Amino acid sequence: MSNQDHNLSTVVNTSMGNYPVIVGRGVIDNLGIELHKTGQRGRAFLIADEVMFPNPVRRAHEALERGGFKTDVLALELGEFNKNLDTVNTVYKWLAELHAERNDIVVAMGGGVTGDLVGYAAATWLRGVAVVHVPTSLAAMVDSSIGGKTGVNMPNGKNLLGAFHQPKLIVQDIEHLKTLPAREMSAGWAEAIKHGLILDSNLLDKFESMAQQMKTLDGDEPIKAIRRSVAIKGQIVSSDEFETGDQRVLLNYGHTVGHAIETVTGYETFLHGEAVAIGMMAAAGIAQRIGLINSELVDRQKSILESYNLPTTATNLNADAIISATKSDKKSRGGTIRWVLLEGPGKATTRKDIPDDVVLDSVQSILS
Repeated sequence: MSNQDHNLSTVVNTSMGNYPVIVGRGVIDNLGIELHKTGQRGRAFLIADEVMFPNPVRRAHEALERGGFKTDVLALELGEFNKNLDTVNTVYKWLAELHAERNDIVVAMGGGVTGDLVGYAAATWLRGVAVVHVPTSLAAMVDSSIGGKTGVNMPNGKNLLGAFHQPKLIVQDIEHLKTLPAREMSAGWAEAIKHGLILDSNLLDKFESMAQQMKTLDGDEPIKAIRRSVAIKGQIVSSDEFETGDQRVLLNYGHTVGHAIETVTGYETFLHGEAVAIGMMAAAGIAQRIGLINSELVDRQKSILESYNLPTTATNLNADAIISATKSDKKSRGGTIRWVLLEGPGKATTRKDIPDDVVLDSVQSILS
């Protein structure tokens, strides 16, 4: 097996075609070669978070050129504060000025916000052009870059404007994580730990027993854990691409309250993974209160999250405001929220019949 084959974490199967997810150290240098393998041709339009300049973007640019793709580069300051249509319009104008065509490729390089926003621009430019994701944050690697979800925020809520637009390729270079602030790394581990909680008890055990090694990215175990987390996400997307069944919605564990917390705090207080960690504690509280799990699993989840320096409570927030914000949750059906709840380690389900008082008690329990 070649080193490049070894770095193949999974192949995601979708109605828009199948695409590989490459995970390893130094794989950014193979970006152009891997893209060429997919059969894509045309020009590449590399849109990157400005924090990736100069070296990571230069390496990506050079790799694309080596693969035969004439490449233009756009730097953007990106964050939840400007993940909106105004920023998308900036991308549209740039693509228009450079006469981007239907057979060209948009490459998104950065964290989750970059992938969501640039992916949405690619989905809507000329009714859809090819997109490649080069996620550089852990959260984007294990979660948001996989599955074709794109979107931007509105004042009413997170990701309310969006489209399903599957990429042609995802390249995840672990070396990019070394430059991430510790807080952002912790936020990314929240999404990976979530995968263990809902679907893989063995992965959860590793996160519990090897927290220090995971956090420092020492040795092979962190890469194996990231590849496994990526594979879990890929398998779910392959089986439930458009979230019409009960599989893909499981990935939203912790996100109903997590997104609500982000909304009521104006996306300024918590990183996404931090809000999800608190949301997972609220969801665990609901599951315990209705008898799905015992207090031991709630405490275990709390301990694991805290070992990755993640918050498990929030201060100075109003429970009623959070519950009101959950009503805009995209996973609701007929005004009723589909709660993703644990049934045990590595096992989750969905429930719609949660009494209001149980939700209120559980939300209040995560407010200190």
